[in-house]
Amino acid sequence: MYFQSLPDIQYDEKPISYPYSESDKVIAKNLFRRYKINDAMFSYGVYFKKYAIQDGERPDTLAKRAYGDPFYDWVILITNNMVNAQYDWPMTNYEIYKTLENEYDDPYTEIHHYEILEDFDRYKKGTLTDKAFYDGTHKFYNKDTGTYINKAGNTIATAIPVAEHFTKENEKKREIYLLKPKYFRQFVNDFKKQNVYKKGNNYINSKLKTTGWSTF
Repeated sequence: MYFQSLPDIQYDEKPISYPYSESDKVIAKNLFRRYKINDAMFSYGVYFKKYAIQDGERPDTLAKRAYGDPFYDWVILITNNMVNAQYDWPMTNYEIYKTLENEYDDPYTEIHHYEILEDFDRYKKGTLTDKAFYDGTHKFYNKDTGTYINKAGNTIATAIPVAEHFTKENEKKREIYLLKPKYFRQFVNDFKKQNVYKKGNNYINSKLKTTGWSTF
């Protein structure tokens, strides 16, 4: 349904300097057109609700449950500005397991990075650091006592294994905005209205325009 709503573009198969005939022109969907949701809209709870994607849930199965039709999965992807569903949509727990097993010798002990545990002195929680900091000893000024103290790096920072990092990053993808069903039809109609051409250069009709090979 998403591609059916996109307008077409007619272009030349050959370079513009090369002789061509009408038979060399090809009509294809204009995949360069993008519909982007204004970020400000997400602040309005009236349109969207926060939703946590369940393990194994797919865009089409969620669309079926939310809007009654799996072919409206593109509504979920667009309203969350997802470009590549294979990357932007969370993997299943099993997919993470297989990816880690295939790409790493020991993802559960191999360190991905080091980061600060909690806010401390000039360091903020989650700030990336390195092994040298983690293994070292660091001097800090204690304002309460007016003296300097030494702290081991491994009490300030923590080592994050590959498996933990991948799992955390995948979990972040579970939080999405789901368009409320009562505004679903309005959104689809608005999407279709925006995907028409206005009269101007290269205009053929509201759903088709032409362009040269060199500008496609």
